Amino acid sequence: MVFRAFFLKLSESRTAKKMILGFPPTRRVARRFIAGETLEPALDAIQELNARGIWASLDNLGENVETEEEAIRAKDTYITILKAIHERSLQSNISVKLTQLGLDIGFDFCRSLLSEIVDAARQYKNMIEVDMEGSAYTQKTIDIVTSIHEEYPNVGIAIQAYLKRSEQDIRMLVEKNIKTRLVKGAYKEPPDIAYQKKRDVNANFDRLVEILLDSRQYHAIGTHDTKRIEHVLSYITSKNIPRETFEFQFLYGIRRDLQTNLKNEGYNVRVYIPFGPQWYPYFMRRLAERPANVFFLVRNLFRA
Repeated sequence: MVFRAFFLKLSESRTAKKMILGFPPTRRVARRFIAGETLEPALDAIQELNARGIWASLDNLGENVETEEEAIRAKDTYITILKAIHERSLQSNISVKLTQLGLDIGFDFCRSLLSEIVDAARQYKNMIEVDMEGSAYTQKTIDIVTSIHEEYPNVGIAIQAYLKRSEQDIRMLVEKNIKTRLVKGAYKEPPDIAYQKKRDVNANFDRLVEILLDSRQYHAIGTHDTKRIEHVLSYITSKNIPRETFEFQFLYGIRRDLQTNLKNEGYNVRVYIPFGPQWYPYFMRRLAERPANVFFLVRNLFRA
C-alpha cells in the first residue's frame, strides 16, 4: 500500500508530470496501457479484440472539466464514438467519468449530459458504463445512475471493493437490477472509509462478488488477480451459476494471456480500452496498482 500511495502522490506532482510527458520513452511505454491519443487506433484495438472473441469498453480519457463547454464537447465526443462503434459493427460499449461531464459544475447539468449519451446508446442498441471516481463523488455518481436507470436500463455503474460502504451500495444496485462492474479501486482514500490492507480489500471483493453472482443478474467482475478469479470460478461451480450471467473485465494491456485463456474456456471477457491525450492520470494509477507495471516501464526505458 505504501508503494501505491507513493505513485498516487507522484501523479499529483506537476514537476513529475512535466518530466514524464516530455520523455518520449515513457510515452512509448504508456501505449501498452493506452490505445492511442485519437479515436481511430482505439477502434482498431477493439477490432483486434473482437477478432479474438473478446468485447471492449471504450473510455475517452479525461476528468474534472472546469467549464460547461468542455463538458458538452466530451458529451458530443462520446456520441460520436457510439456512432463509430455502430458503423464499424464493433462489439464495444463505452465507459464515462461523470467529472468529465461536468459533475463539478452541477449535478443536474451532468445528469442531463449523461442522459443524452445513454439515449444515443439506446438508439444504437448499446450500453453505457459509468466509472467510479474518488470517494467525494461516490454518492452523486450512484444517485445520477440510479435515477437515469429508471428511464434507461442500458446504463451501469462501477463499484470499488476497497470502500467500506460498497456492500450496502451493491445490495441496493442488485435490488434495482443495475449492471454493476466490481473493481478493487485505484484512488487514495482515508482509513475511515476504505480498507487499507490488501487482504481486507481482497476479502471484501470476494464477498461482493458472491452477492453479484447470487443475483443471477448480468454483472461484470473487473480484476487481474488470479486468486480472485479462482474464487469466482470455484463459487459459480459450487452454486451452479451459469457463466452467461457475468463477464470478466480486464484493463487494456494487462494479463492478455489470462484474457485469452478465459475466453477459450467459454467465459465472457471484456477489455477496458482507454484512449485520448489526457492519459497521464490514468497511466500513473496503473503504475500504482502493481509493481510489475513499474518494472515493465523501467525495462523499456533502457531499450533502444
